[in-house]
Amino acid sequence: MREVDAVIARRLESGVPLVAQVSQYIISAGGKRLRPALLLLVCGALGFRGAQRFNLAAVVEFIHTATLLHDDVVDESTLRRGRATANESFGNPASVLVGDFLYSRAFQMMLDAHDMRVMEILADATNVIAEGEVLQLMNMHDASLDEAAYLRVIRSKTAKLFEASARLGAVLAGAGAQVEEACAQYGQALGTAFQVIDDVLDYDGETGELGKNIGDDLREGKATLPLIAAMQRGTPAQRELVRHAIETGAASELGHIVAIVRETGSLDVTRHAAAAEAQRAIDAARQLPENEYSQGLLQLAAQLLQRRN
Repeated sequence: MREVDAVIARRLESGVPLVAQVSQYIISAGGKRLRPALLLLVCGALGFRGAQRFNLAAVVEFIHTATLLHDDVVDESTLRRGRATANESFGNPASVLVGDFLYSRAFQMMLDAHDMRVMEILADATNVIAEGEVLQLMNMHDASLDEAAYLRVIRSKTAKLFEASARLGAVLAGAGAQVEEACAQYGQALGTAFQVIDDVLDYDGETGELGKNIGDDLREGKATLPLIAAMQRGTPAQRELVRHAIETGAASELGHIVAIVRETGSLDVTRHAAAAEAQRAIDAARQLPENEYSQGLLQLAAQLLQRRN
């Protein structure tokens, strides 16, 4: 990861001061670096030790960071990773344009791999992510959304880059089709579990731990799984209150909504869904050679369910 951070620092250089300033601001905020870590773990599990793994790990982090910059503008977010978002600090135009810079820099870096399969995976992933963003925008304030539609969004918007990161590790290692698919399945399941737990924390976390404002999803009119489950399990009056809150983004009702989500057992339902995805990831990781790296993949999936931020 130190090698990846060195690549990130080197490739963030720009002759335009604002580009470097905004890029450094969001990258230096830290974050979990899960996607590059996933790529490195898969490379390790499959025995690939080439330097290209550091370059592509930085590429997936750049793509992820670009999506964060754009997401925060679309969602009008003010807090991420415990501090003001880039759009809050530098304005929306700078955030959008620097996000574009990070996307284009990532595509420049992809060329270093000299591998059309790598290009195909990352080009397809960025396209699916963009579709997921648009799909989520279309679903805003839609209280009729069901679990299948919810999963479609997060598998496009969040899980796709996890899937691509794991698949890239297999491609770099020259793995066969069966192993590559197992890695991709691991990444997709891990990314889905990660987002489902994130949606739990929006109703069962603390702002200080989470690094973002509690209730942001409700304010944005997002019908996430805790709310979908609450409408399925609640009384008619509770269902109506949740429906109204989704359709209007009524943050003033947050306390009541949190109470309904907890009283109906919807957080347990959502955690169970995340656990099923984590188990799917574990099953996929068990198809890889047994070593300390594949053990790391197993531990990552198991520990994801315990995250608080």
